[in-house]
Amino acid sequence: MAYNEKFADRVRRELRHVKGVAEIKMFGGLFFTVSGNICCGVLNEDLVIRLGREEVVETLRQPHTRVMAFAGRPLRGFLRVDRDGCHTAAARRRWVRRALVFASSLPPK
Repeated sequence: MAYNEKFADRVRRELRHVKGVAEIKMFGGLFFTVSGNICCGVLNEDLVIRLGREEVVETLRQPHTRVMAFAGRPLRGFLRVDRDGCHTAAARRRWVRRALVFASSLPPK
């Protein structure tokens, strides 16, 4: 897997004012952490977001979302939002903010 650099730059811009953001290449993509906790990332053309378990069930009812899997196994709390679900700046900002709220609620690592 790879990730779209231009899309990663757009996500990076959404996080530019957040303290404690770092980037990690993993799962074949680029992920952003906040105080050591995974917040969101980019895999291929998709946005990956991390949410709490209750929020995942609700969010999966929305179009353009699916559970993220790695090596054929679902990763709890991680969702993929396909390109059509986050191609506008407003949609991307909304998804990233949701992930940021969750990541910021976790204790720093």
